[in-house]
Amino acid sequence: MVGNLKHKVFVVDDDPDIRRLVETVLERDGFMVDSASTAADFFKKLPHYKPDLIVLDLQLPDEDGFGVIKKLRNNPSFLNIPVVMLTVQSVDSYKIAGLEIGADDYIVKPFNQGELTARIKAVLRRSKPKEEVTGIVEDGPVKLFLDQHRLEIEGQPVDLSPKEFELLAALMRAKNSVLTREVLCESVWGHELYQNTRTVDVHVGRLRKKLGKFENRIETVERIGYRYLPQKS
Repeated sequence: MVGNLKHKVFVVDDDPDIRRLVETVLERDGFMVDSASTAADFFKKLPHYKPDLIVLDLQLPDEDGFGVIKKLRNNPSFLNIPVVMLTVQSVDSYKIAGLEIGADDYIVKPFNQGELTARIKAVLRRSKPKEEVTGIVEDGPVKLFLDQHRLEIEGQPVDLSPKEFELLAALMRAKNSVLTREVLCESVWGHELYQNTRTVDVHVGRLRKKLGKFENRIETVERIGYRYLPQKS
């Protein structure tokens, strides 16, 4: 197990056979597992179970997986929980859309059981706070508290999704240096985003909106990537 801890996983899938299979595979590998067949049941159980990771089907009877992720990422209590989408939809546009709204990985059914557990462990490793990443990255009124995963602008807290936080941290720590989209994909998402880097552009757009009047601190370097321009002394 990751870090030798017994992680809690919540499986949301309306297919009872798939749900039982995923539960069996994960429990066999040492995970604690709870499950639900609908989005409504999932959100009812979520505050009490408090999972370390969610395995989410894209097509649920009462709400699609995209809507579920949006609700998670807009709720401060749940926005840091990593989500692995598990679905029959293999079209790249679905994969990209899932990653853009905040999924951490995307696995297509039918799946290899070993790959499922390996990728869940990889997501948990990437989501685990690194002990050496502590302190504050400060740029005038923009302050990023690394160990708390918290952003403050002019003393006011600003909610960021986990990926938005990691992206801003990467840019601020590399201040004035250009980071290519490929480098940002690898450092923030841990894979090549199915050969598509548009997700980086989408997240940068969201970050700029949240930075408000300081949005120009993130500069686009045409055909290459982005860099963070700190406040001039």
